[in-house]
Amino acid sequence: QVQLVESGGGLVQAGGSLRLSCAASGRTFNMNVMGWFRQAPGKDREFVAAISWTGASTDYGDSVKGRFTIARDNAKNTVYLQIISLKPEDTAVYYCAVGPTVTRVHAQYGYWGQGTQVTVSS
Repeated sequence: QVQLVESGGGLVQAGGSLRLSCAASGRTFNMNVMGWFRQAPGKDREFVAAISWTGASTDYGDSVKGRFTIARDNAKNTVYLQIISLKPEDTAVYYCAVGPTVTRVHAQYGYWGQGTQVTVSS
């Protein structure tokens, strides 16, 4: 089992920035790909970003390219999501997840955190 705990969310004005963190514990040798998803009220879970173990492979959702950056520190078992130029439509609960491959399909991620709320005011 892998336990994931997200942090760094909050209320921010449009145009601002945030850095989300996701700390992993437990059987972290199972960790391969780390991903971020988000879910706004009444909407489906949306792929945000994913990164491979080495960091050599990354992928971003179309709506966040150029504003979101995913990174990881394997020594700290932590993955980060740096967000700039926040928009009100970025408001959502952000989840990190562990998966076997860099994919946008949330069903392929086996472990999930509880999420951290990001609210962007206009």
